[in-house]
Amino acid sequence: MKIDRRKLLLSLAALHTFSLKNIFAQDSGFPNRSIRLLVGFAAGGTPDTIARSFAEAMSRELGQSFVVENRAGANGIIAAETLAKSKPDGYTLLLTTSSIVINPSVYKKIPYDLDKEFSPITTVAMGDGYLLVVNPKIGAKSVSELVNFANKNKNITFSSPGVGNTLHLAAQIFCDTADIKMTHIPYKGASPALNAVMSGEVNAMFIPPTIAVPLAKDGRITVVGFTGQNRWTYMQDVPTIGETFKGFDINSGWHGLFAPFGTPQETINKIHAGALKILAEPKFRDFLLKGGYESSPKSIKDFIKFVQSEKIRYGEIVKSAQIELQ
Repeated sequence: MKIDRRKLLLSLAALHTFSLKNIFAQDSGFPNRSIRLLVGFAAGGTPDTIARSFAEAMSRELGQSFVVENRAGANGIIAAETLAKSKPDGYTLLLTTSSIVINPSVYKKIPYDLDKEFSPITTVAMGDGYLLVVNPKIGAKSVSELVNFANKNKNITFSSPGVGNTLHLAAQIFCDTADIKMTHIPYKGASPALNAVMSGEVNAMFIPPTIAVPLAKDGRITVVGFTGQNRWTYMQDVPTIGETFKGFDINSGWHGLFAPFGTPQETINKIHAGALKILAEPKFRDFLLKGGYESSPKSIKDFIKFVQSEKIRYGEIVKSAQIELQ
């Protein structure tokens, strides 16, 4: 049978066009299954709390479940490595803290390249400051009393979710400012670090305000100061540390959303658009405010620039704080 070469070529071209249309149709159908949202810190801490509230809202917005998966340890490095090794299809995302830009200055070896293996999407929250809390048994009820206690007790300790995170840096800067020495005891997340303060295993900690209020009311911790420039809206009776040490002003970092590098731009745009709607919702904004954070949406382009500038800024802070490389 004689084959019409022209018709065959036209048929193949049509089939090729149909296949491409199908591929793009599948892409535009994102998401069509559940999305994994990685968190680099233990359940119960502020990163986890923010991630779960964000995941619930995004599930409603995009019509698919966002499943939070805690990969705690190494100041968020384990979760970040998991993201870097994930398929770049939009179905694995990372909601992490400023630690992602701090870690390159703190750890000698990191199993990924922040500049080449991640696609920044947007900031989710910007922190106003941390609360400085202590175990009630040490008897300190103010910044001055804590400093006096530290001067009389050379073995005073403080906890944090890991080496080089913003809580660790805040404590280190406080020690330098107050001219006191406290030994750092790192934990795998804010929740176990706070539990150590409540049990008396360590003496003090800088903590996001989110979970401090009920614990302070129950008398399980004592709040002695706030690191922000102004007193925290929901604890106006707690002085800023700057009221004792003039000029002391530290915010509590930020939380940002990332995808693996190579994720289709169309998919990233859809995730970004959904996130911006969530960050504009009064309910979510109020949730953040009560935890000492503000909604802080950025364009994809601006967030990419922000990540780079923050990497440089924190590198300088780590250097000035003389934190030993891990």
